Amino acid sequence: MAPTIHTQRERRRRRIRAKVAGTAERPRLAVFKSNTAITAQLINDEESQTIASVTTRGKKEATGVERAAAAGKELAEAAKKHKIDKAVFDRGGYIYTGKVKALADGAREGGLTF
Repeated sequence: MAPTIHTQRERRRRRIRAKVAGTAERPRLAVFKSNTAITAQLINDEESQTIASVTTRGKKEATGVERAAAAGKELAEAAKKHKIDKAVFDRGGYIYTGKVKALADGAREGGLTF
């Protein structure tokens, strides 16, 4: 029996998480994508603490890619409030294209480096 799309993504996610970890100085920018929204969090894995989070849920004024880019900029602004300018990008097993790429580019435009 062939693995489903969800189990394949879960395998990719675990493989990425084995290599990527966030610290207080350089938190992990974790991405979750649903059918309707995209969510991103800055996570300090040493303390298991979420520093900042942002979502596109409930925002309908633009396309999905534009909302993701705006969310990336918003997350970068929240990171600046916590004096964070570097992060480690965790794409969550999703392909780095479309909304995931737009969110990363928006965070870079906002001042985060990874």
